[in-house]
Amino acid sequence: MRPRHLIENADLQSLSTMATPATAHYLVNAETPEDACTALSWASWEGLQVQVVGGGSNLIFCDDFPGLVLHMALRGKRWEAVNGDEATLVLAAGENWHQAVLYAAGAGYRGIENLALIPGTAGAAPVQNIGAYGVELSDSFVSLLAWDRQTGEPVTLDKDDCLFGYRDSLFKQQPDRYLILEIRLRLSRSRAFELGYGELAQWFDGESPDSPLAVAEAVMAVRRRKLPDPEQLPNAGSFFKNPVVTSEQWEALKAEWPDIVAYPTDSGVKLAAGWLIDQCGWKGYRNRTVGVHHRQALVLVNHSRGSGKEILELAGRIRDDVLARYGVLLEMEPGVVPKACGLDFSA
Repeated sequence: MRPRHLIENADLQSLSTMATPATAHYLVNAETPEDACTALSWASWEGLQVQVVGGGSNLIFCDDFPGLVLHMALRGKRWEAVNGDEATLVLAAGENWHQAVLYAAGAGYRGIENLALIPGTAGAAPVQNIGAYGVELSDSFVSLLAWDRQTGEPVTLDKDDCLFGYRDSLFKQQPDRYLILEIRLRLSRSRAFELGYGELAQWFDGESPDSPLAVAEAVMAVRRRKLPDPEQLPNAGSFFKNPVVTSEQWEALKAEWPDIVAYPTDSGVKLAAGWLIDQCGWKGYRNRTVGVHHRQALVLVNHSRGSGKEILELAGRIRDDVLARYGVLLEMEPGVVPKACGLDFSA
């Protein structure tokens, strides 16, 4: 069956916050789970590649896509299992993530307020296991409903099933298997606020906020102070992950660069990728089309309609400089579409 809302030769620029020019052979805006499943079945019958897109905040289109782009536009949110001071928030995959954070915080529920102003959709949040200011999605995650493209059946996956890690999940490890339809988050009215991370700690300066909305508003203010709005200046947020090194590597780096910025973790020492990039002189760099933001070296920007290939070429130069100077390999956060676009960004 031919899917609803099928568009041929569709412009993809508005479906990525990096706003790189590209087109798709076919595009479907899925407004219901049935739309999404019908589109997947049709693409399989036609032998088409499929790329799922939510808010496009973690995606770089570096060339035209020869198959079907499935834009997840499912909407809806509701509360379940309200019990005492806890409740489960259920979000459809196409719900705007930032608006969902404000919705929960405005209702007095804590757990995701530190994740305010992260662009993208609820369905994309588990893929990246989004995180900010000492909080990750997995801290509140209960389960999700997905369509298993391998079996052709719906499946519920709990937190352990999702294999969450630092900016990692089952859905990054098996990118073509699961289509996320909705997610469930367990929130609380009494959970302790997480205020110990960097600028957020400075903002409150030892004072206790009176609501999760106050924390969300502080996070928004801090983020806006140093990060560009993708609607004003196209970008994909943090372009590189903060690399994790062993204690031995950290001691060696610290001995040579005493001011290096890092944070201890359970698996080693997490270096601040932005600091590494800044020290290599890239903050504020700009060429004819793309560049590095002048306030945050982790953010690559597309100031003059640059192509995805131009973004990746700049990222490769930054990665090579950091590796040569510090012996640390940076890893990209955004995915690249199509995957084989003629550029090698492997280690």
